[in-house]
Amino acid sequence: MTETRRFIETEARNRLHPSIRNPHWLVLRQRRQIFRRWIDSMDLRHVSVLDVGGRMQPYRQLFDRYEPRYVAIDLRVTPLVSAVADAGCLPFASDSFDVAICTQTLQYVQDPRRALAEIHRVLKPSGVLLLSVPAIYPIDSLNDRWRFLPAGIQELTREYSNVEIVPEGSSIAGFLRSVNTFLDLLATYLPVKLLLGYTVVPALNPLGLGLERLCCMNNSAISTNYSVRARR
Repeated sequence: MTETRRFIETEARNRLHPSIRNPHWLVLRQRRQIFRRWIDSMDLRHVSVLDVGGRMQPYRQLFDRYEPRYVAIDLRVTPLVSAVADAGCLPFASDSFDVAICTQTLQYVQDPRRALAEIHRVLKPSGVLLLSVPAIYPIDSLNDRWRFLPAGIQELTREYSNVEIVPEGSSIAGFLRSVNTFLDLLATYLPVKLLLGYTVVPALNPLGLGLERLCCMNNSAISTNYSVRARR
């Protein structure tokens, strides 16, 4: 295993099972639970999976026990990418995949509507799209174009049926995740970043989880991310 592959697989594990010191722990933990529930509810024998933007594939492990045919496309080459391709022009025949997964990728795509239409095309009849998109997050690259809210997600997925949109945490989690994110962003010096990672961040993360459970809050006005399940 090359060093590059080792690094990518480590990063993928850290996203699927984040440390309590990760500023995004509240969101990543919730997304894993949502995706696991959805995946386990499907009949996935002999399943074929397309990962759009799959240079790291943190959620591939959730399919492993089903022994899937797993195909990943991305614009960046990594040892895990099956084909270099744009989400708006998928190099696959129609009706090719049972499941498509696209996590934290759509915000970089030039035309999200076209990308979702292409995913719809390559899904088999009754195939399922699992999507995760940001609603609130600082700009993180020159290609960062979009943020998504439930009404906009509904508009973009009009071709699909049975669209379910789930916030990745309530407003409590969204607020505290945002605090963690901005502190991490402003901590430009490594010693300060490390200090935050061992003090403030691991204090705010369980506080957010505890407050969510205590308050049973359904308010998601400050949810920073949404998970989406849609059927072709």
